[in-house]
Amino acid sequence: MKQNSTEAVAVLGGGAAGFFGAVACAEANPRLTVYLIEKTSKLLSKVRVSGGGRCNVTHNCFSPAQLVQHYPRGGKQLKDPFNKFGAQDTVRWFEARGVKLKTEADGRMFPVTDSSETIAQCLLDAAHRAGVQILLSTAAERITPLPDGGFDLTLSGAQNRKLRVQRLLVATGGVPKSEGYNWLRELGHGIQEPVPSLFTFNVPQSPLKELMGVSVPHARVVLAGEKLDYEGPLLVTHWGVSGPAVLKLSAWGARRLHELQYTGTALVSWVPTQTEETMRQWLNTFRAENGKKVVQSNPLFGLPQRLWRTLTEQAGIGPEVRWNELQAKLQNRLIEVLLRQPLGVRGKTTFKEEFVTCGGIPLSEVDLKTMESRRVPGLYFAGEVLDIDGITGGFNFQAAWTTGYLAGRAMAS
Repeated sequence: MKQNSTEAVAVLGGGAAGFFGAVACAEANPRLTVYLIEKTSKLLSKVRVSGGGRCNVTHNCFSPAQLVQHYPRGGKQLKDPFNKFGAQDTVRWFEARGVKLKTEADGRMFPVTDSSETIAQCLLDAAHRAGVQILLSTAAERITPLPDGGFDLTLSGAQNRKLRVQRLLVATGGVPKSEGYNWLRELGHGIQEPVPSLFTFNVPQSPLKELMGVSVPHARVVLAGEKLDYEGPLLVTHWGVSGPAVLKLSAWGARRLHELQYTGTALVSWVPTQTEETMRQWLNTFRAENGKKVVQSNPLFGLPQRLWRTLTEQAGIGPEVRWNELQAKLQNRLIEVLLRQPLGVRGKTTFKEEFVTCGGIPLSEVDLKTMESRRVPGLYFAGEVLDIDGITGGFNFQAAWTTGYLAGRAMAS
């Protein structure tokens, strides 16, 4: 094991960005000793749980100009990095190592095995072949920049020793509390205060409580009084509402929702393709042609039967009322419920184990061509420790692969 400071680099963090950085560095310069240091006993934890255990590797969005539009934070700055290593490069990288990806209808890309273990094992094998030295249950308790360049790392845990490296990549992920970044502040970096992103809405007084598991493929969610709205699939849960429409809205509105202490009114349009005017015309035509049909028993607009029944009940329409008996004021109430159903949001719930942080190292303090710190020579960053976060759909992993790859290649030279 080489110990010379001119021949050793270290990567902190055994997640997606850390592995990609370590492998890119070791493959680009086999003469380097590359250490990957993980403070826990587990590697690639987020990779293993993502996508319900299938690992949403990236998104079928091969144009950097389009790809950047899926990042609430960091999008504009990522255009050049994505030109150097984008989603198509990710697909090629994995396929070159024997892992084929498939594209689902919504653009998400998964391994054809539908198993996250395929991705984790590919990364582990790539690291092993490249000669990456993996240190588990090891924390870098102290990082000391050296006057002539490089760093002394004081390691604790399984590796209770000192390690001198020429360059250091921080890929430790996002942390929910500001104090979790103090060690990076001590190195001279500023921090964009962390707040959660990608979460679902708690609606304790939800009128939809009995509909747990009901979903619609296309709804619009608007935060009343704010310039925040998103369209997409919506899922009713036992605690409120979830699904891509809510998750993506939470990502774009992460900081504003934090300021609002996760309280407000979400207005749900169950039929976002309709306006009040077009819906009234459509219902009047339907009513003229189907007057004898019972309103509650015949769902419209492709809505699930259980949801339709609940919405008509909320509009005050009884179970036996036919369309030709429906009072104008009740039809107006139905239109209102279909287009602007209010849900009182009182808190949030993290989506499964896929916690994402908005915040971290400001991109103004990083050279995005190399991912090297503008404040500390030889210090690099990749992944969620940066103030970059994407919406759900494989975009956060793509940012990890891209920044990890660029950092690793830069450290190798």
